[in-house]
Amino acid sequence: MSLLVKLYQTFLSKLSNFDGLPALLLRLYLAPVFIMAGFSKTQLLDPNVTGFASFMADPNIIAWFGNSDWGLGLPLPALLANLVILAEFFGGWLLLVGALTRLVSIPLMFTMIMAATTVHIDNGWFAITPTNPDTSAAKMMTWVGFDPAQLSLENSRQTANRLERMREILAENGNTDWLYEKGNIVVLNNGIEFSVTYFIMLLALFFIGAGRYTSIDYYLSKGLSKRFITDDKK
Repeated sequence: MSLLVKLYQTFLSKLSNFDGLPALLLRLYLAPVFIMAGFSKTQLLDPNVTGFASFMADPNIIAWFGNSDWGLGLPLPALLANLVILAEFFGGWLLLVGALTRLVSIPLMFTMIMAATTVHIDNGWFAITPTNPDTSAAKMMTWVGFDPAQLSLENSRQTANRLERMREILAENGNTDWLYEKGNIVVLNNGIEFSVTYFIMLLALFFIGAGRYTSIDYYLSKGLSKRFITDDKK
């Protein structure tokens, strides 16, 4: 038994050498998501806009931020749209290399809160509607007495019926081999699932940092620590 305990302790001591890996994987997962989210809001694809202006928010995005009838109805839409681009596009690149990770996680978490509460919250939790109530995560919530989950399960049943009808229509009128070649059809729910998931991942980075051996932050902090130690010895 003592040998097993010793081996386990040795394993744990060696494991710390790899504790930067989870943070690295989180960053590599999140960085493309935010870079492209920010990129899609800019005018970089507009050939008529060049220079620094191309990194500014697209007028259509600004209109969507500000319009209360078909958009978000936010105040100062131009300012907010450009701040979101700054956080997402440039913050995504900082996440990729692991620079100022804790600092940049803060505005990115804020954008996820804003996205969840202004864009997705009315659609519930799921990003893609589950169509099998027996395997839906909502079923587990009914086990603990969360009554609204029953509505989600009923929605899954109704969605399954509609999706089956879609498949029948496509089978009758379309080339299903070609239509399904790249994947099956789903019903987009556009709930808060992804926003909350990204928020949790960013929150983890805020607390654990960018990762040992795998980030600019690590080597900067290591260099600063050596400098302070050297200065203390003088």
